[in-house]
Amino acid sequence: MFGTLMLLVGPTLVFRLLGAFGVRRFATWRTAAADGLAVMLFCTAAAHFAPTAVGPVPGRDELVAMVPPYVPFPALAVHATGVLEILGAVGLLRERTRRAAGAGLAVLFVLMIPANVHAAVDGIPLNGEPATPLWFRIPEQLLFIAVAVWAYAPRRDAVHRPEEVRA
Repeated sequence: MFGTLMLLVGPTLVFRLLGAFGVRRFATWRTAAADGLAVMLFCTAAAHFAPTAVGPVPGRDELVAMVPPYVPFPALAVHATGVLEILGAVGLLRERTRRAAGAGLAVLFVLMIPANVHAAVDGIPLNGEPATPLWFRIPEQLLFIAVAVWAYAPRRDAVHRPEEVRA
């Protein structure tokens, strides 16, 4: 149940600890969290193409089962979201593309909420475990959205006041 969440939290904490020890890339929580989200997305994206579970992440067949019945071509939807997760993860790794990646991922995560609701309500097991309850799935998804939005939001030090713009 906590596998995907730990794929975000664990790397984020390690990256921030590296920042505390002087690795400049991870000097801020925002960068550590964006890179932690990228690690999580690379792992979850791999599951979109593997037929069975990949570590704590369900396999493609389980992800296809999560797709609500009103979505046409569920296997294609799973492959497409896997590609989008990879693109989003790569985008998060570069400062130049982080804002666009964060915005796109926030939208993607919102669009994935119905699959999470469907899986919880219909009791779709993941990794041979009982279905993750909705009370856990929705806050977890909201956390992923929040991290993506945080990566997207402009930094305070990047916002210029009108008097600073005058030359």
